[in-house]
Amino acid sequence: MRKRLEGYSWLSDLPAMLCWAALVGVLGAFATIAFHEGMRLVQQLVTGDSGSIVRVTEGLPWYGRLLFPMAGGVAAGALLWGAAKIKAGANSDYMEAVAIGDGRLSLRQGLLRSLSSLCTVASGGSIGREGAMVHLASLSASAIGRFTSFSTARLRLLVACGAAAGVAAAYGAPIAGALFVAEIVLGTMAMQSFGPLLIAAATANIVMRMAGSYHINYEMVNVPQVGGIEVLPFVFLGVLSGVAAPYFLKFLALTRKTFKRTGLPLPARLGLGGLLFGLLSIFVPDVAGNGYSVVYSLLHTHWVWSMVALMLVCKVLATALTVGSGAVGGVFTPSIFVGAAFGALFGQAVVFFWPGLSVEPYLFTMVGMGAFLGAATGAPLMAILMIFEMTLSYQIVLPLMLACVIAYFVSRAIAEVSMYEVVLVRERDALLRFRLRHAQLSEMVKPAVTVVKTSAPVTDALQMFLDYPVKYLYVVDEDNVYQGVIAQQDLTSLLINQKGLQDRLAGDVLRLDFVKPLYPDMTLDEAQGIFVNHPGERLPVVSRDARPRLLGVVYKSALLEKYCALKKSLDASGEAMVDVRSLPRTP
Repeated sequence: MRKRLEGYSWLSDLPAMLCWAALVGVLGAFATIAFHEGMRLVQQLVTGDSGSIVRVTEGLPWYGRLLFPMAGGVAAGALLWGAAKIKAGANSDYMEAVAIGDGRLSLRQGLLRSLSSLCTVASGGSIGREGAMVHLASLSASAIGRFTSFSTARLRLLVACGAAAGVAAAYGAPIAGALFVAEIVLGTMAMQSFGPLLIAAATANIVMRMAGSYHINYEMVNVPQVGGIEVLPFVFLGVLSGVAAPYFLKFLALTRKTFKRTGLPLPARLGLGGLLFGLLSIFVPDVAGNGYSVVYSLLHTHWVWSMVALMLVCKVLATALTVGSGAVGGVFTPSIFVGAAFGALFGQAVVFFWPGLSVEPYLFTMVGMGAFLGAATGAPLMAILMIFEMTLSYQIVLPLMLACVIAYFVSRAIAEVSMYEVVLVRERDALLRFRLRHAQLSEMVKPAVTVVKTSAPVTDALQMFLDYPVKYLYVVDEDNVYQGVIAQQDLTSLLINQKGLQDRLAGDVLRLDFVKPLYPDMTLDEAQGIFVNHPGERLPVVSRDARPRLLGVVYKSALLEKYCALKKSLDASGEAMVDVRSLPRTP
């Protein structure tokens, strides 16, 4: 069957990709449902109860809160250790497979890593469960694409559809799910790639609704409009979120390095992280899980500022212990929690110092969720739509837009950090492409070695031809002003005729128009146009003065190296997926 499918090239055309995207959406929804059922099964087997992670944790005795996360960490570490021992010729992370890879995901590694995440999440680890759900959806998409022998570009797009389906199913946000992959992973909003993402996300959402697993995470009703001068506090909230998000991510990175320095094997390292987390959950059980119940409570009930601050500090610490120890999962949902608590604190401060402000405090909680998420992920547009879809509150969009965009630019100005490394890789890649496209020859000029002066005897030029395997020499006067070149063929003719060779100077046999020189302010494209009509390997570079000085030479190989780097960068980007033509299928 696989060989027969290889013969149907239309299966990988863009219209057919919409059908494949719908299939991947169905599988993504089933993967999410399966992960939720797996969590309930583990909780039921270990604790005799299942449901909300915070409620299950609160129902455990103190030693249960201590030992359950530790046991979950050891099991998760053992599974990760087993996954690391598998030699696979494919990626283990779906973002790498789509953004900088070939779309191939290791099935065995993917399943083991997802089971590891299941152990961490089910035992109460402060980490998002969406990471494993998205990876499972992407894994199923990669398996389908590899079975049908899709081309690399189409396979990457199909895996991206799986990721969009996973996010849509996990959060009940199909638009934000598609935008998450387009903005963060692909880095392109071209409809040729964004269209299949929307189809996959919408299909996943429909399946979740039909299965009775869809719910609005943080539905808000009767949200008032915000406008006029009342938006100013939200602008300031965006600034503060943009400052706080990079330091939150840096703290997580510091914790990872600290755990790695222990030198412990993975099972012991994750077990230690679970033990420390368990100690914290004995006193503050609400830190367990991804923080959904606490965020819901912050939106619908009033918290005193001291409790919000305590919960914020404890949740950041709990997330750092879980993520830092090496647990596999997402920081997406914990970032929403941190943003919600940060926004709630800010809102209480605004109400205290501006008592006449007619803005409900929970609005700052909602906007804080989006602003912090947009700054941490580097995807403000996705954050805006994510909060909108999770709350179904259009009235919040205006202040949310301002805060998210401002938070993004402030965070980028402070530090080059992001929740996802692929975002930084793509930004550096885009900067590289910009530099390559606008590079000038002045960056590639090498010193000219084969140079003679006009006053030098021709015998010096002959000796230089013997010393260097070149076809011409550059001729300059006493002030290094470029005069032309001496061609090897001209000296060969002089040698044959033997007419006054010893009495001639280099200036007597030079040619003015034999070689067209380059200028340092030329672009690569302009230089390439001259090299096309030049059979040699190098060209002289001269200044644009009235008396042009010889600055050096540029080699054709260096120019081609720049173009190869540009092509490689483009092939690895999302632009490679938006070709509207049918792509050839790999055998």
